[in-house]
Amino acid sequence: MSPTPPTAPRTPAALYALTVGSFGIGTTEFVIMGLLLQISADLQVSLTAAGLLISGYALGVFVGAPLLTAATTRLPRKTALVALMLIFTIGNLACALAPNYALLMAARVVTSLAHGTFFGVGAVVATSLVPADRKASAISTMFTGLTVATLLGVPAGAWLGLHFGWRSTFWAVAAIGVLATLVILRFVPASRENDAPAAGMRSQLAVLGRTQVLLALAATVFGFGGVFAVFTYIQPILTQVTGVSEAAVSAILLVFGVGMIGGNMLGGRLADRALVPALLGTLAALAVVLVLMGWAVTAPVPAVIFVGLLGGAAFATVSPLQLRVLQQATGGESLASSLNIAAFNLGNALGAWLGGAAIAHGAGLASLPPIAAALTAAGGAIAWLGVRLERRAPHGARSLAPNANC
Repeated sequence: MSPTPPTAPRTPAALYALTVGSFGIGTTEFVIMGLLLQISADLQVSLTAAGLLISGYALGVFVGAPLLTAATTRLPRKTALVALMLIFTIGNLACALAPNYALLMAARVVTSLAHGTFFGVGAVVATSLVPADRKASAISTMFTGLTVATLLGVPAGAWLGLHFGWRSTFWAVAAIGVLATLVILRFVPASRENDAPAAGMRSQLAVLGRTQVLLALAATVFGFGGVFAVFTYIQPILTQVTGVSEAAVSAILLVFGVGMIGGNMLGGRLADRALVPALLGTLAALAVVLVLMGWAVTAPVPAVIFVGLLGGAAFATVSPLQLRVLQQATGGESLASSLNIAAFNLGNALGAWLGGAAIAHGAGLASLPPIAAALTAAGGAIAWLGVRLERRAPHGARSLAPNANC
């Protein structure tokens, strides 16, 4: 009688419930890019003013992560997730009903407040649902919703806006929020970990005094910031440097989305095997891809290939960066995890600003890939410094970061 082959570990349904929430949040964050013309015309504001709805959301994420984490720190984590999805749903309903630009901006900011804390608390819950050797994969599973939102949710939302008006998109995203709330209520277990409040705010804040936590957050800001130094300006790069038509840009961006999904899952698996090599390796790979993009964008075929590689390399860093912060923030995981989501958004803003400054000073679009690579390389250097300091620290200091896989 032959032995029964080992079966692959099953993914808890609760992880997919978190994925539904991240899909809705990812859709509402990025879908506005496909609705700017309709909003501009309907509310009689300039295209530039409509574009500020993106900036307002990003600012709300950055500010909302610590504020909402502080407000929910005494709530059980499952209760906090449900409350955050209710804020998200109410915010999208307010967007759909907003009679003017000012109220639409206010509704976008309200919606964004839940973003950082949902991903932050969700990452803590996700890692509690699986064994120690699958924590990074659990994070990547939750973030799959964000990548699928970019690939499918955003185009679908733009299609709805085009055919039924921009408000219909926000009604649809609000419906996703209702669905996410219900599946979280149904499938996220009221376990001892998830049904217990996080540590008090004083304990949460105490982790920000740890050098390793601050270095991990800085690595996220600079490491991921390089992505948006290029991606923010990908349309003019493709049309003016590569020479493709404007109509072809949407199809090329689908390649970026496919790369995101693949890179996200790969990063989780690599980090589960050995976190530190995955952290340093994915940041190095992203820097290399950005350097080579300076050559690739000069011709259509390599440009398309490297847009896909950029999506893969960028999101391969997400799970290692998030897990690194979680492991260094023992006792204050919820706040540190939420702040790392804010750090991703701060990196996005930093990269976009740096790329814009380069263009404004006459460096040209072709200069963006090497500038972006330098930014990501700086993030990699910060991560390497953190690892070096950790390995030199006394054993007792290192014990704050269990399972570091150094």
